[in-house]
Amino acid sequence: MIIIIKIKRLKMLNKIIDWLNENSIEYKIIHHKPTRTSEESAKERNEDLSIGGKALVLKIDDTFKLFVLSAAAKLDSNAVKQQFNAKKLRFATAEELLKLTGLEPGSVPPFGLPIQSLDLYVDLSITKNTKIAFNAGSHTDSIIMQMEDYLKIAKLKIFSFSK
Repeated sequence: MIIIIKIKRLKMLNKIIDWLNENSIEYKIIHHKPTRTSEESAKERNEDLSIGGKALVLKIDDTFKLFVLSAAAKLDSNAVKQQFNAKKLRFATAEELLKLTGLEPGSVPPFGLPIQSLDLYVDLSITKNTKIAFNAGSHTDSIIMQMEDYLKIAKLKIFSFSK
């Protein structure tokens, strides 16, 4: 099981790198010690917590979707429920996340299609940053890129869902 997870992490990182290169996007890769929280990741990247792109997979009624907000912000679940006129909302379990993405919690990158088969929604507040930093399929690999480039290539919808 551990070998399969490591291969999936490496596949995800390579998939992101290939996609960024295909789109002529400049980025920086940082390999660091394992991190479990957004605060630890920001410290390892030597970047402000606010530029961290926290990727959350949520189950809204019967559908999973990917949401990205600043690592310095908290999810406003009522805003998400209202946006989708949803009755139920919850985080994907670790098992569901593994099945959907092949990844562990805290390692999901902030990309939907073509990187992951999830609709992508980005919080309005993070789009005001000049760059975005994120875990790229593992707890030890991060990518930092310009926000302008992220917004250009990520197939996303933007609305406010943070507090």
